Amino acid sequence: MQIQVNSDNHIESSIRLEEWVRTTVESTLERYDEDLTRVEVHIRDENGDKPGPHDIRCQMEARPKGHQPISVTHKADSLDQAVDGAAVKLDHALEHLFGKLRSKRGGATTLSSVRGNDADNPDALLQEEFLEKDEALHG
Repeated sequence: MQIQVNSDNHIESSIRLEEWVRTTVESTLERYDEDLTRVEVHIRDENGDKPGPHDIRCQMEARPKGHQPISVTHKADSLDQAVDGAAVKLDHALEHLFGKLRSKRGGATTLSSVRGNDADNPDALLQEEFLEKDEALHG
């Protein structure tokens, strides 16, 4: 799994920051290592130089092999809370996707057994359904 880290002008990017974000994503999503081609992380300070509550935004987009990308966003007061929160949300979204695929295919027990390019795969609808429920729960 390749992890790409991007930040805006208000969040100073450094090798240390990128390594920390990569480590956080890898440790949270390690069980999906073989099932994801790439995870893109976008970190942004929504208010720029002005302080404010929940102004750090972290968006993560995972690209499961053979499926549509899944994107989540988490806003928080600090960079580490935003990254951790987005990683947890992405973990839940991937569990939802692969769990639905396992149950639809008769209880497949491994993630690699649910991968593929099936034309009847409803992953886009699953992602939309998950994001609507997640937004309703977390605002």
